[in-house]
Amino acid sequence: MLSPQLSTVLTRYRNLSTSPSGPTSTPEVVYRGPLTNTFRRLKIFSLSSLTLSTALAPFIFVIEAPSIPLGARFALAGVAITTSGVSTALVAWCGSPYVTKLQRVEKDHTLQMTTLTLGLHERITSVYDTSFLKETSRPFAKWELADHVKLEGREQQQRAVAGTQETVAETTDAKGGLVGSWVVTWGENGEGTCKQIGKVHRYARFIPQIK
Repeated sequence: MLSPQLSTVLTRYRNLSTSPSGPTSTPEVVYRGPLTNTFRRLKIFSLSSLTLSTALAPFIFVIEAPSIPLGARFALAGVAITTSGVSTALVAWCGSPYVTKLQRVEKDHTLQMTTLTLGLHERITSVYDTSFLKETSRPFAKWELADHVKLEGREQQQRAVAGTQETVAETTDAKGGLVGSWVVTWGENGEGTCKQIGKVHRYARFIPQIK
């Protein structure tokens, strides 16, 4: 089931109609991140800068400069590595929610969001129930997996049996290996509390370009 906000975003971008032969289980690409290559180059540059700073740091200690004491050399090396490390961490934090590809499996309404790690490894987060996706206040992100939900309507509440658990999202690597899960534990009256198992990719940013 698509959440109302997410349904509006997707239907504005593309008319997701059922094929004549019926729903299929083949993922259909409905969105591609327009800044994917930009983020990819930024991550490569950031990693290269960190690697270069780390590799050149030892040379600070072997350069012949009697006027620079040993303590100052350590300080210079530390500043160079720390500065590069902080900038790399910021790039990783800002770019981690960026969705490079968004797919929808029509048969079961699963939404698949592909993101890239700092090392440019793909992470595919499959959201089995998009009502668990809500808008977030996290900078550089648009959506997040909710940590608490309340189902509306009798039919929806009957699905949530108190004391049971349900996996609502999973993150896998490019080879299909499980990285993390987002699991809800149902309480009374359709209320559920979610928790993370492993390293599920919780935040996402995708904004279809409407023309």
